Amino acid sequence: MKPILTCLFALLLAGPGFAEEKRPNPIALLVGQLVHRDMRDYGGLTNGPGPKLVARTTKQAAAKDPQEGAAEKTAPGTSDNDTEKLLARIERQELPAGYQGNRHQAYVDRVMARLQPEQRARVGQLWKEKRRLQPQMENAGRSFVRILDYVAQGETFPPPPAPRPASPMAEQTGKTAFFEIDPQGLNWHQWRGPQANGTSRTANPPIEWSEDRNVKWKVAIEGQGNASPIIWGDKVFILSAINTGRVDPKLPKPEDQPERVFGIKHPNTFYRFDILCLDRNTGKQLWRQTARELVPHEGTHNHADFASASPTTDGERLYCWFGSAGMHCYDLDGKKLWQRNLGKAHVGASLGEGCSPVVYQGKLVIVRDHARQSSIEVLDARSGKTLWKKDRDEPNAWATPSIVEHNGKTQVITAGSNSIRSYDLANGNIIWQCNGLTGNVTPCPIVDGDTVYCMSGYKGYSLLALPLDAKGDISNSDKIIWSKDRGTPYIPSPVLDDGMLYFTQSNQAIVTAVDSRTGEVRLQRSRIPGLSNIYSSPVAAEGRVYFTGRKGTTVVLKRQNDLEVLATNKLDDEFNASPAIAGQQLFLRGRKSLYCLEDRQE
Repeated sequence: MKPILTCLFALLLAGPGFAEEKRPNPIALLVGQLVHRDMRDYGGLTNGPGPKLVARTTKQAAAKDPQEGAAEKTAPGTSDNDTEKLLARIERQELPAGYQGNRHQAYVDRVMARLQPEQRARVGQLWKEKRRLQPQMENAGRSFVRILDYVAQGETFPPPPAPRPASPMAEQTGKTAFFEIDPQGLNWHQWRGPQANGTSRTANPPIEWSEDRNVKWKVAIEGQGNASPIIWGDKVFILSAINTGRVDPKLPKPEDQPERVFGIKHPNTFYRFDILCLDRNTGKQLWRQTARELVPHEGTHNHADFASASPTTDGERLYCWFGSAGMHCYDLDGKKLWQRNLGKAHVGASLGEGCSPVVYQGKLVIVRDHARQSSIEVLDARSGKTLWKKDRDEPNAWATPSIVEHNGKTQVITAGSNSIRSYDLANGNIIWQCNGLTGNVTPCPIVDGDTVYCMSGYKGYSLLALPLDAKGDISNSDKIIWSKDRGTPYIPSPVLDDGMLYFTQSNQAIVTAVDSRTGEVRLQRSRIPGLSNIYSSPVAAEGRVYFTGRKGTTVVLKRQNDLEVLATNKLDDEFNASPAIAGQQLFLRGRKSLYCLEDRQE
């Protein structure tokens, strides 16, 4: 009888909140007393105080060889604090291989049958404490499985995985700017991070926060800007466009202007284009410079602004691109080195500019796709002089380019509505090209090994996986590795984490994850609970993926093949800019404030 009863153990203890299984409670009640007696025989459900249940005895701990294997073992704890720390660490572990949510009870039965009596008792102890200390769990079924796996593995934690390249061929073929500028990946020197894919392999940002929890500092930012912050060492850099209110009387007032799409008006007041440098540890302003002051020649979408392009740095100089207000270069202490006026862009419908610059090998790349003559221009990073410039046959687009070394050449990959193009950074010659994206392309290309992924999601959906060794025009050919035509993003860029490519549908909180090498769908178009409209791009670190909605909510997902929410966090601001992560910190730029979030308990 005992083996049958122990297989029902998880059902009995889980109660009505056990999300994976919906077994009828009357069955549990019928066997409840027998199961209780069965587990009591092993010491699993004693009536002693909670903390005593969690601690292993000294004899039990000593029975295990401390040198056995490479895994780290937990120390016994005797307080609620120790218990909470242990259970929190268990909760952060990956779900065991072979576990599937729709086969939850079969998995539990199989593992429970292999346990020794004292192990089953230990599972009962930990689960009872989990329910006592955290009665409202996001997913009780998965929490129980993690406890079960922890005990089944001898109450040890696996060693942290060593950082590895994005793909088995990454070191041999595709090498992003991450390797030259920040070899260890300790900073967030550009819009999409050290590898230009939204992921940090060294950061461990907090999982939970609120306005009064895990906020290291919060600083009000004057003006507006969808530009994301960047981090280099102990400095945080951020851009802002500030309406001074000073009117140019020669220009028409907004109320006297003709009606435009989205109610867009051209400004008649001067804007100040500012660069701020903050102390990363305190949020204190270290320096502030005004790059330029002028009246913008056209307006922006109501959700956009005149500081939408994120700055970038090579560790020596800071490059700040305000679009038609010019490119401005400073040293990291705020001394201006050079500036360039690259002319006015004329964006269709006056939606605003937003493509961020990219620096590599002493060259600064700027893509300007708009309603008149689009272009790609490369400047000398030290002097600002133009090295080469090429016209582009492209309408409006806002996709930041990606730079990658491949087979002895450095490619600049640009995503556009008419064509995806790879330029030779040395001279601007087109290496290869491929059409197939939709209009208004905004997501940036993502490189993994010898493949680049380009996508768009305005008036249709498209995702193309393309080979970096291509030559000429490969449109509609068998050179395309794989493709998708559903669920791709309009504004947010994708994030690539350890072979998993995550992206949202249009600007909605509907996420898909695919295997980057094969295109196999791992997570099929699933709605992220608690989110609706998204402009910011997701970021990833430590096996977690962070999605931030416009209304201030960030949902943290575990990186795996199904949707598991680790935390839902709310701040009192509107967020369009993408997060930045470095070290133990996550930076979120709202419409009103810049937040530095860090696990204060750690």
